[in-house]
Amino acid sequence: MIIIADDEPNILELLRMIFDKDYSLKLVATGKGVLDAVKRERPDLILLDVMMPELNGYEVCEILKNDPRTKDIIVAMLSAKGQERDIIQGLKLGADHYITKPFDPTELKKMVHEMLK
Repeated sequence: MIIIADDEPNILELLRMIFDKDYSLKLVATGKGVLDAVKRERPDLILLDVMMPELNGYEVCEILKNDPRTKDIIVAMLSAKGQERDIIQGLKLGADHYITKPFDPTELKKMVHEMLK
């Protein structure tokens, strides 16, 4: 199962269309929504936007990676924040991958498939 977290409805819908044929999905629009979803069902991967309400993606990633129960979940940050410092911050907080927007849907699908191998 993949949790996709983004506060932009258009991005959530695009990601749903890319992945729903191949994976079970849970779509959420907030950082808190990610944490709530993880409590209910452990995902194989989280595609995590950085700029979200309540808790941003960096905060969510840090919480997940500092918890022994969730530290092994693959977290891929998916963000328009593509400066080197943004990417480094995400990776330092424990993100396994950092993908910048805009993304190529075919390439993203391949990347996710590789991450889940």
